Amino acid sequence: MAPVPLSPIKVGHIDDVQELRKDKPTTIPERFVRDKAERPEPAMVLSSPRDIPVINFSKLIKGNKDEQYDEVSKLRTACEDWGFFQVVNHEIDLSLLEGIEKVAKDFFMLPLEEKKKYPMVPGTVQGYGQAFVFSEDQKLDWCNMFALGVEPHSIRIPKLWPKKPAGLSETVEVYSREIRKLCKSLLKYIAMTLGLKGDVFEEMFGTAVQAVRMNYYPPCPRPDLVLGLSPHSDGSALTVLRQGKGGSVGLQILKDNTWVPVQPIPNALVINIGDTIEVLTNGRYKSVEHRAVTHREIDRLSIVTFYAPSYEVELGPMPEMVDENNPCKYRRYNHGEYSKHYVTNKLQGKKTLEFAKIQT
Repeated sequence: MAPVPLSPIKVGHIDDVQELRKDKPTTIPERFVRDKAERPEPAMVLSSPRDIPVINFSKLIKGNKDEQYDEVSKLRTACEDWGFFQVVNHEIDLSLLEGIEKVAKDFFMLPLEEKKKYPMVPGTVQGYGQAFVFSEDQKLDWCNMFALGVEPHSIRIPKLWPKKPAGLSETVEVYSREIRKLCKSLLKYIAMTLGLKGDVFEEMFGTAVQAVRMNYYPPCPRPDLVLGLSPHSDGSALTVLRQGKGGSVGLQILKDNTWVPVQPIPNALVINIGDTIEVLTNGRYKSVEHRAVTHREIDRLSIVTFYAPSYEVELGPMPEMVDENNPCKYRRYNHGEYSKHYVTNKLQGKKTLEFAKIQT
């Protein structure tokens, strides 16, 4: 997670979108209104949601040889062609998924004064507020965020772990532990899809960095003018998203230059490849631009976990991913430096990955 900036960043007045919603406005503040080119297209213009790959985790870890082979093949296709997939039968208890959803929703429903006890300082990404805002005229997302660094403990900021609602901190701990196990397992099978040793990523990553961010998107009177979350790719190795039940379909991914809605499968987890895996695979598996849109009447909650290498680790394309036909596309760099670069720039497509690209 980013260090506190040395000098205060002037971000201007940022309206809390839940407070705006309480007044049931018919217009919205200008800072949320996107330029025409950025506005989401009406849903009917989007192609019908295609079948985003679904991976049956239990077949990966418990299936017979043929089932495992088939599932690894599906995983390879998902990583190569989509960069996004949903995981079913992931063995994380349903009551835990419901529990993290409940405490997250309960937190966002607290009075604003209570939530303000855990402020996200401009230029940082832990606490309550809006991340990735760096100027007074920057367009804002129709979203409230609450984020915590989880592992290693050295990235935690204890004063930002809330006392209310009861059980939030404990639930985040247990949920994060289960998601960490899932990420380690998925990376093992992703390595297999590349013909690499299963433990290659775990050995390379050291003590992996893990953070959780809860996003709440209230209904918006003009969903055609705003974005819930600006288009971006993730700086992580893997990102794991739990979509709140009953919410609007807000997540969209950029596939073949078209924004495709991700229809959540009940109790599944949505996984996406981050910039780190793109670099390590020399672009064979690419991180994917994604965004969130809002709904006029229905709110949406998501709980997102970011899983990444230790800040101490030097990264670059793995030797097995580079040859005459696939020359090295990315330089070697320190992952801590990349993370700092990522969180100190506004979300803008895949622009932050320019940090790692070899300029030709």
